[in-house]
Amino acid sequence: MKHVNIGAVALENNFYEGEDSTLECKILDEDKVLSHIEDTVRRGNNIVDYHGSDFFDEDWFDIVFCLRTEIEILAKRLEEREYSDVKIKNNIESEIFQVLLEEARESYDPEIVYELPSNNLADVDSNVARIQSWIQSWYADNGGTEPER
Repeated sequence: MKHVNIGAVALENNFYEGEDSTLECKILDEDKVLSHIEDTVRRGNNIVDYHGSDFFDEDWFDIVFCLRTEIEILAKRLEEREYSDVKIKNNIESEIFQVLLEEARESYDPEIVYELPSNNLADVDSNVARIQSWIQSWYADNGGTEPER
């Protein structure tokens, strides 16, 4: 199983279109990212890690997990990261209105989109166990072995 961290791929390859001065972040060049990872992802046996999902091909994923965080916890995390007030507000509003969850449900079959809590270490442990269990079940249902890389 390979972990494909989209943020790291973009950073390592400078896959950016510019900067968003309001949110104080770089703007991802989605086309360059997709071209770079397409062969790897199409071979399968990957976990693709990113906060958005609407620009990936619909047939790339067997399951999509959307991590959710309670607003108070999210606000504290963002403050600890020293995000600007504007960026904190944007992130909190996105969480309140379930922007990323709805994006995933609109981009993929809603039956493969799962919402997982991510408020504390117990949630992380539970999520890891759940995802590992799903992976084991998927392998069992699809021939019992990991696909070739």
